[in-house]
Amino acid sequence: MTSVVIVGGGPGGYEAALVGAQLGGQVTLIDRDGIGGASVLTDCVPSKTLIATAELMSDIKGSGELGLRFGPDGDQNSRTAVRVDLGAVNQRVLGLARQQSDDIAERLRREGVEIVVGSGRLDGPDRVLASTADGERSFDADVVLVSTGAHPRVLPDAQPDGERILNWTQLYELSELPEKLIVIGSGVTGAEFASAYDALGAEVVLVSSRDHVLPGEDTDAAQVLEGVFGRRGMQVMARSRAAAVSRDGDQVRVALTDGREVVGSHCLLAVGSIPNTDDLGLQTAGVATDDRGFVTVDKVSRTTARGVYAAGDCTGVLMLASVAAMQGRIAMWHSLGDAVGPLDLASVSSNVFTAPEIATVGVSQQQVDAGESTALSVMLPLRGNPRAKMQGIRDGFVKLFCLPVTGIIVGGVVVAPKASELIFPISVAVAQRITVDQLAQDFTVYPSLSGSISETARRMHGHDQLRRT
Repeated sequence: MTSVVIVGGGPGGYEAALVGAQLGGQVTLIDRDGIGGASVLTDCVPSKTLIATAELMSDIKGSGELGLRFGPDGDQNSRTAVRVDLGAVNQRVLGLARQQSDDIAERLRREGVEIVVGSGRLDGPDRVLASTADGERSFDADVVLVSTGAHPRVLPDAQPDGERILNWTQLYELSELPEKLIVIGSGVTGAEFASAYDALGAEVVLVSSRDHVLPGEDTDAAQVLEGVFGRRGMQVMARSRAAAVSRDGDQVRVALTDGREVVGSHCLLAVGSIPNTDDLGLQTAGVATDDRGFVTVDKVSRTTARGVYAAGDCTGVLMLASVAAMQGRIAMWHSLGDAVGPLDLASVSSNVFTAPEIATVGVSQQQVDAGESTALSVMLPLRGNPRAKMQGIRDGFVKLFCLPVTGIIVGGVVVAPKASELIFPISVAVAQRITVDQLAQDFTVYPSLSGSISETARRMHGHDQLRRT
């Protein structure tokens, strides 16, 4: 029986453990912080649970247009009729995270995976040591998987105190809504929390070092979101870089590099992640890392050490829970001799959980603009969609990318409420190389937001470079 030892219980680790056990491996999973890792306990599950409450608040605030009134006489403004109990919200957030972690751990045990609570490190490529409460344990391994994740990056002069200056893992200890939250960093994490706390009723200032929010996302989508932020009263400070954050009693002061200062009640640092690869014995085992500390892997999750694989955020490969899980599965399929294909990032869909959401898959506008792809594109605003009109949705669009002549769909963007659900048919189209003509002929429910996907395909059918001679 093949002995598999996994260090780290995040999505890459626990999904690998499940596959390894199903394929007949003797699997040991060593984890220090809780099964599910940061994704379940402090990052993805908690943040999206918080955002679910924020989405409902956004719906309530926009309900007046739909004819809803609050109060016994129907004279209360929907924007002031409901308030958030942040303590109760965060209690629910943390409870759901713990339950999800417990559920995953229980499934692992049912599959025969041994869970060891402790810190693991490599002692060569075929041996793992675990420091536990009962002392050190040693495990010989035919296959090792490193899946230790990453942790929030902080600025040298902006150290979190867990009360007023916070990283995103510490937000769930708040019992009251921040009066004025300053968010440093306008990437995915910063934009999501800025959007959520704005919807919950906090005053939000978003400090962005770039020209616009979400610099790594579709520019058209980012512009829509920034317009929504401005209309809702959020202050977005573009081309502004934070130099230091200090606490002054019940206030925080954010000093910018240009000499300006922003004062608020709380500050959230959302300035990236650092891989958890220190003190793992990687160098001794012959596992290479890049200059930022991320483990170097190929498309089947192999490291530079024979028999050692890596998955998840510690590899820096598109830091998504779905990608981490797939890297872990691929590692087990490859190491245990099952059929496997290399990781294909071109078919990975991702989502920014702002309001509206931004979902993407495949070829991007940046790649087209840079000449890296010859794809054609058509964008259709949602404001003309009948279901969008019924729901009071004005912001958003569907954009499709396809290859010239053949019309094969190679990418897409959806900006809409629940875009994370709407992107799936486009993801299928990209993965299965479906053409715009084929998509255009598929039925959709009327009225539905998904109808805009097929309508975009129909409009793309008439593109000059797709016309048949």
